[in-house]
Amino acid sequence: MSAALDVLVEPLASPGVMAAKLWLPFGSACDATDQRGAHDLLASLLSRGCGPYNPKELADVVEGCGAGLRCDAQEDGLLLSLRSTMDDAEQLLPLLGWMVLEPHLAPDQVALEKSLTLQMLQRQREDPFHIAAVAWRQLAFSDGGYGHDPMGVESDLQTIERQQILPLAQRLPTGRSVLSLAGCLPEHIENRILAMDGFRAWPETTGGSSACRPKYGTSAAETIRLEPIDTEQVVLMLGQATVPHGHPDDLVLRLLQCHLGVGMSSLLFRRLREEHGVAYEVAVHYPQLMGPAPFVLLASTGIERAELSLRLLLQSWEELCQTTLSQADLTLARAKFIGQMAQARQTCSQRAERRAQLRAMGLRDDYDQSCMDAIKAITVEHIQETCQRWFKQPQLSLCGPPSSLKRLERIWAERHQ
Repeated sequence: MSAALDVLVEPLASPGVMAAKLWLPFGSACDATDQRGAHDLLASLLSRGCGPYNPKELADVVEGCGAGLRCDAQEDGLLLSLRSTMDDAEQLLPLLGWMVLEPHLAPDQVALEKSLTLQMLQRQREDPFHIAAVAWRQLAFSDGGYGHDPMGVESDLQTIERQQILPLAQRLPTGRSVLSLAGCLPEHIENRILAMDGFRAWPETTGGSSACRPKYGTSAAETIRLEPIDTEQVVLMLGQATVPHGHPDDLVLRLLQCHLGVGMSSLLFRRLREEHGVAYEVAVHYPQLMGPAPFVLLASTGIERAELSLRLLLQSWEELCQTTLSQADLTLARAKFIGQMAQARQTCSQRAERRAQLRAMGLRDDYDQSCMDAIKAITVEHIQETCQRWFKQPQLSLCGPPSSLKRLERIWAERHQ
């Protein structure tokens, strides 16, 4: 038997500040088919009273120390975050344990958080980016774990009650969890965590067998989704589900993301904005996930420029498989990748979260450094081969006025003739 809580410590020369990240392997991908949003609702409730503190007392303790405490639901897990000074660490760290082992889940707080989430979902129905993103998820993952936004689906959330949240809360301590601390830390804190009040009752497990194993879903037979909305803007999302973080092809796709979408020198920015002036915004979405991560080109544009925007996105996508990058483009992508890695490790919070993420994914602590070395060996031929492997069946999500969407649908249909 081994402790279910993996404690990682990274002392840093910070001005008396520390960050703690507690990763629990139960995210929105674990939502039941008819309870999409349950884990996000649970996450919002964990800081609404736990252990000896009711909601007001908990807020007073945290805010009285000038600290920050929150819990977020991601696709692959729940992430509890604490930011405080070193002097308050031993008083506040037990809160993380109590949030997992003794959440109150009071009926009035369940009703309140459910109402707030439903309000947020209703507001997002007016956001064309959110609408297009949800539609693309459904295209790529159908009813699988990644097929819905972590916040959930309005029709499901309306039917979720406290009795459905309780068993989800009860299993939180049973999975292989990671607590990562970074910053200016109390002496020997890693050896004292499990003796603190909030963590004393933390159970033991045999290798995290209780963690959920989501079905990520299969791609729908359809390749395009139209989401009509009364707006002057058109949002286009073109992409495909690819590989988990740490997969042998993942690093190649990270470089490709830098080439296509990072900075004003990126291909999409130059092509859609500088050369043709058709897009308000361009980006590449490629999150770090334990399952098949979306690799999606995004653009927003006006109605009159939507057709050209789609043709340019399609051109950019198809070129990836048909032509090789120049050596200069690859060199620039490597430099951007290194810059991104440096930016992502600037704060105590970033470093603590990254260490927790790597451990939760089963990757080595020095994984990022190994990536910095490995990109030197990636060639333009490797990039083209990877594109040919993963970019054969892209899917397109469009959100905008109905008349514009019909014209864009015809352009998509021409591609398959």
